[in-house]
Amino acid sequence: MASVLVPVAYIIIVFGGLFVFSYFYRRHTTQQLFEPYFSAHPERNTYVTLLQKTDPPASDSLLKSALVRRAMADVQRVLKIREDKPALQNLLQKGSIGDDLWNSLLAAEKELEAEIMEVVAEANSFVEGWGQVIFPTANEMLANEKMRAVFERTAEAKLETEQKYGVKAKFETAPAPSLVTSSLTQVSNGTPIPSALKIDSNPNSNQVVSQDGEPSASKSSKTVGSCLIPFFVLL
Repeated sequence: MASVLVPVAYIIIVFGGLFVFSYFYRRHTTQQLFEPYFSAHPERNTYVTLLQKTDPPASDSLLKSALVRRAMADVQRVLKIREDKPALQNLLQKGSIGDDLWNSLLAAEKELEAEIMEVVAEANSFVEGWGQVIFPTANEMLANEKMRAVFERTAEAKLETEQKYGVKAKFETAPAPSLVTSSLTQVSNGTPIPSALKIDSNPNSNQVVSQDGEPSASKSSKTVGSCLIPFFVLL
């Protein structure tokens, strides 16, 4: 009888110790504070500050411009997480990084999901259906911002090439900035521009824009938004 109780007691002690250790380890891990993966969110803070301003209250055009800037910052964070997550997962499996960095990325991913939903809700509070197209609009504005930076650096690149090789560099004249590029400049300067919210200047496009430059709450605009919105869904 004693020979049977000894292995049973041994198994109970071993598994009981493992259970107690895992319980306290999980509790310690959940209470541990991780360093934020992203720094502060100035675009969100700016929008919240303008929204809370009451004397005098901020105009709707200014709030919309600040919200578009906030969406542009969120798009940049989505792209960074998409780029960093597979690499960090691979490094975590190899043991090259600790759990702190990985957990920090997962926390940033959840926070970004809540941020996207909040931006969509704020956009719909201005114009019904705008939340479905604000992120595609922000993505186009980011692309135009990069294109404008390259266009503005053409003269500097030409001068550097001439100084490096001692020859006259020939550059083709770049096309004039598009409507979205000029709108982006006005957004950067804080000028109220409802036209920055336009996606396509083609009058035959499915996107409907009202006379004041705001997207219309039509069925066609919602259809276009529903086709474009999945680009910012996280992995």
